[in-house]
Amino acid sequence: MEKVIIVGAGPCGLSAALELQNAGIDPLIIEKHSIVHSIYLYPTYMQFFSTAELLEIGGIPFSTPNDKPTRAEALHYYRTVAMRRNIRICSYEQVIGIVKQDDRFTLSTLDRAGRSAGYEAERVIVATGYFDHPNMIGIPGEHLPKVSHFFREAHPYTGMKVAIIGGNNSAVDAAMELVRVGAEVTIVYRGETMSASVKPWVRPLFESLVNKGRIRMLYRSRVISIEEAAVTIEREDGRETLDNDFVLALTGFHPDREFLGAAGILMDGDAGKPRFDPDTMETNVQGLYLAGVIAAGAEANEIFIESGRHHGTAIARHITGA
Repeated sequence: MEKVIIVGAGPCGLSAALELQNAGIDPLIIEKHSIVHSIYLYPTYMQFFSTAELLEIGGIPFSTPNDKPTRAEALHYYRTVAMRRNIRICSYEQVIGIVKQDDRFTLSTLDRAGRSAGYEAERVIVATGYFDHPNMIGIPGEHLPKVSHFFREAHPYTGMKVAIIGGNNSAVDAAMELVRVGAEVTIVYRGETMSASVKPWVRPLFESLVNKGRIRMLYRSRVISIEEAAVTIEREDGRETLDNDFVLALTGFHPDREFLGAAGILMDGDAGKPRFDPDTMETNVQGLYLAGVIAAGAEANEIFIESGRHHGTAIARHITGA
């Protein structure tokens, strides 16, 4: 039986593992993809909003010549930390259930071949993030192959008509990259004006592209249906149908609340925020902890790597009684 099992090998899961190692505990991480899979899914040429120092875990320096690190640098940093510290990680194995019986937890898993396995642990930390669960819009055509909730890089969209749903940083960054490869870009956004969260150094560049007509920005609008070769948009002055090749529905993500609920974790409020002690990160299920954005409920932007990386410190102190 393991002393501690961590579900999820994102930055916050890795940080919790390092803090436990420092406290004399060698945890096992079970990850259904590769380590820091959420960062792998970021746009290929993305640059973080945070400085490298704010992304560090375990007190291990994150060195970069840039003011703000890139996705590639972050992938290199986190995998190097995991290897140098010999963190035990079972990759490509999904935890599908957590059950507490008496003083121990039983975790059920499936690997890529569909083979099942079981693990036992005294304590469990759930650090699964939310990138596998996009916020669906619930409109006809949303499941067509032309629709994606992720933007990786612009090249495949060269010369294509692309509609972007959303108005935050991900939408703005994608639109600017798409324009560079010759895509015809329309952003459909329910808001009255540009989101206040858009990075300040990006805003004037984006506004310039809109003012020059290189990006069409539709405020107070929403896509109401997606067809094979078109999208239908509802605006204040009526409906409009646009020729369309691809749709990027960049509408955000949410934690897997069903998974948490099945483990016995209670949810509070309409936002579905899991119940836990903010001083220890322990949930209402004794011995079951949360780390990272999974603790944020529907408001996923409440917790980032910068803050979630400290959850492991609180958990390690509680487990060891330090």
